Amino acid sequence: MDTLEAIHGRRSIRRYTDQPVPEQVLEDLLRAAMAAPSAGNQQAWQFVVIDDRDTLNAIPQFHPHSAMLREAPLAIAVCGDTRLERFKGYWVQDCSAAVQNLLLALHAKGLGGVWLGVHPIEERVAKTQELLGLPAEVIPLALVAVGYPAEQKGPDDRYNSARVHRNRWSDAR
Repeated sequence: MDTLEAIHGRRSIRRYTDQPVPEQVLEDLLRAAMAAPSAGNQQAWQFVVIDDRDTLNAIPQFHPHSAMLREAPLAIAVCGDTRLERFKGYWVQDCSAAVQNLLLALHAKGLGGVWLGVHPIEERVAKTQELLGLPAEVIPLALVAVGYPAEQKGPDDRYNSARVHRNRWSDAR
């Protein structure tokens, strides 16, 4: 699969089979996530692999868009570790790039996933920190459900020329 095919073919998957994700595939996914660019190469991220069924089932109790975790074989929490920051606040961008790499790697490996936002919703951040036993300085940006798809979605062309401006903002079209 070439890069543009991966980008355009990747879709949010919310239904999963019960097939487990092999450890080597999981490591490949995490390696791809950690290959993301980061500000000054600070790599101020931490990843928590969640495959405990009780923990996965607890998340929908406080995250309103995470019901699919009840059937996903695992999820990965992508977190910013502010103790590792050299460039304050850029952990959000760094971790977002890691999530995108993770989603593209999932698709390339024949898996599905969906990005579940945690930060900046304070209640979600606090409850995720508590559930996962995260230190106060480790802030969960997102949860990514991971599994083999039980649904198929085709590419979706989202290009919108009205959202493209050249050199300056222009309302004229």
